[in-house]
Amino acid sequence: MASVDIVNVRKAYGDQEVIHGVSMSMSDGEFVALVGPSGCGKSTLLRMIAGLEDITGGDIKIGSKVVNGLQPKDRDIAMVFQNYALYPHKTVAENMGFALKLRKTPKTEIDARVKRAAEILDLMPYLARYPRQLSGGQRQRVAMGRAIVRAPQVFLFDEPLSNLDAKLRVQMRAEIKELHQRLKTTTVYVTHDQVEAMTMADRIVVLHDGIVEQIGTPLDLYDRPANLFVAGFIGSPSMNMFKGTIRAGSTPWFETKDGTKLPLASVPTGSDGLDAIYGIRPEHLVLGGDLKATVTVIEPTGSETQVIAKIAGEKIIGVFRERVTTKPGELIAMSPELSLVHLFDAKTGNRIS
Repeated sequence: MASVDIVNVRKAYGDQEVIHGVSMSMSDGEFVALVGPSGCGKSTLLRMIAGLEDITGGDIKIGSKVVNGLQPKDRDIAMVFQNYALYPHKTVAENMGFALKLRKTPKTEIDARVKRAAEILDLMPYLARYPRQLSGGQRQRVAMGRAIVRAPQVFLFDEPLSNLDAKLRVQMRAEIKELHQRLKTTTVYVTHDQVEAMTMADRIVVLHDGIVEQIGTPLDLYDRPANLFVAGFIGSPSMNMFKGTIRAGSTPWFETKDGTKLPLASVPTGSDGLDAIYGIRPEHLVLGGDLKATVTVIEPTGSETQVIAKIAGEKIIGVFRERVTTKPGELIAMSPELSLVHLFDAKTGNRIS
């Protein structure tokens, strides 16, 4: 096991720079998720750690060693791909042990490592089968087993669950997290699914257009997003946001463009009259209060009800544990939990503390 340090790393294709001086540190045994929309650079960054992409500038360290010039096979990493990448003509056992065979590892050691990985991943009944005889989840386990038998310093996962159906993704999320807790191997996990990142990672790195927007624990990013991008990306459904102006006074409020007043518990010093963005998560709205919104859609899910409505000329989404009897076209009363309101500077997009 080893730490991973990325120091001012840049990547350019000709004149087009796609990674802009990214720096981060991952502790020995930590599970770090790289998240962001398509094209943000997360897979490119992972491939640079693996040695599958050259870096334009900066350093990548695994342990205390700078690995910029090392071939992938010499970096002591193991990568699990989105598409499994299994040999169709080899059995499960042969797929899992093939990298060790190339290293001329003794057969007895290969068999022992394959057996141990198969026991961890519940693959013992399938060792003699071929990939075509396995389900998608079983194939992904084999790909993970192939990585485990190498006993690398670092695991790299590149959107490994995106080809699976929704129910299987939930199951595999739990299995990967349990695997990490058991092996304690440093893990870098790329995903576009922020729910995967929130449920699995020790820390999350949010990338946007090749720049790190914020690094923190899942709850850090959820509770205190550093800017509008992180606020909108982390959380499902996304945070409700309204443009307007902060108004101070004995009872402060936020005034939207059409004059609607949204309540505030307090305002930062010197922010009276500041153009800002008012943010409140759907799950932090409660039924009842002074805000009246016109319901457009009701989406009951059983355990909770999602309400889509219009207020201040903008869409607002509320998620309520209570059963909602209001019908589309009718008014619904709601209010924000004041301690959970977020304010962002309208010009910079940064959080107002």
